[in-house]
Amino acid sequence: MRSSGSSNGGGADDGGEVLLDHEYKEEYVRNSRGMSLFACTWLPGKRRTPKALVFLCHGYAVECGVTMRGTGERLARAGYAVYGLDYEGHGRSDGLQGYVPDFELLVRDCDDYFTSVVRRSQSQSNKDSKRFLLGESMGGAVALLLHLRRPEFWSGAVLVAPMCKIADDMRPHPLVVNILRAMTSIIPTWKIVPSNDVIDAAYKTQEKRDEIRGNPYCYKDKPRLKTAYELLKVSLDLEQNLLHQVSLPFLIVHGGADKVTDPSVSELLYRSAASHDKTLKLYPGMWHALTSGESPDNIHAVFQDIIAWLDHRSSDTDQQELLSEVEQKARHDDQHHHQQHGGNK
Repeated sequence: MRSSGSSNGGGADDGGEVLLDHEYKEEYVRNSRGMSLFACTWLPGKRRTPKALVFLCHGYAVECGVTMRGTGERLARAGYAVYGLDYEGHGRSDGLQGYVPDFELLVRDCDDYFTSVVRRSQSQSNKDSKRFLLGESMGGAVALLLHLRRPEFWSGAVLVAPMCKIADDMRPHPLVVNILRAMTSIIPTWKIVPSNDVIDAAYKTQEKRDEIRGNPYCYKDKPRLKTAYELLKVSLDLEQNLLHQVSLPFLIVHGGADKVTDPSVSELLYRSAASHDKTLKLYPGMWHALTSGESPDNIHAVFQDIIAWLDHRSSDTDQQELLSEVEQKARHDDQHHHQQHGGNK
């Protein structure tokens, strides 16, 4: 592990004194296959003890250090230690750009790095901090699979427009799917999968579209054959086989006008998951990238909800109150079910 730099974010109070509202660090870590992966960290300023740890899972073709900078900075200012990792083939990490040869290996890399950060944090503070996942789009699928690898490990997850299914109008034609299945072992890295322009469909503001297109760390070409097949396979597996196994506390935030990941699948996850503590917030009129590609007011509203949800589950006092609320709701739901069942006899 080697550090490659750090910087501080600043602000001024009423007396004009510059306050360090967050600290930013970068490093490179080695995965089990010997590849160098880029990792970045945002910490609360003034050496404040973090409320909890938050681990970012970025979307397909983007990265953490630039694309998710706004998320890292907002959460660090709110008192959280935030950690991001660029997947293989993404951002500043090793690998062919935009290529996901094996989704399971991608998830394993995140699991290895995130758990190493948790162990390091525990050894430094002698405290078992709460730990949350925050996954956007494809990163939502990564977060769910990380949870399913270690069902009791994570304190909760924030899922931003999670990829549990690819929306029908963004999904490759059935003929292309058949070609994918047949040819991934022959020409896995070819950029031949026809698809709509995801940048225009995901980001509402032209400023963010231009930022993504100008970011050399983002992949902007057609999806590679094996990548498209891996994403499709994971989406179908989650939708058909795994959603009911989800048991951790979670918040889903999803734009009501999202054309990239279908909001109805977030509703399916909400209904299907075994979790007692689960919240779904749909934002009418918002698009896919609701934490970065919307108007400042919309982005602020979404982060208000995310931070309030995290705050409520990071404090031990709030957690006890929340558990009591969840237990009462579960008892109420059970009673309602029994009454309905009894009434149908």
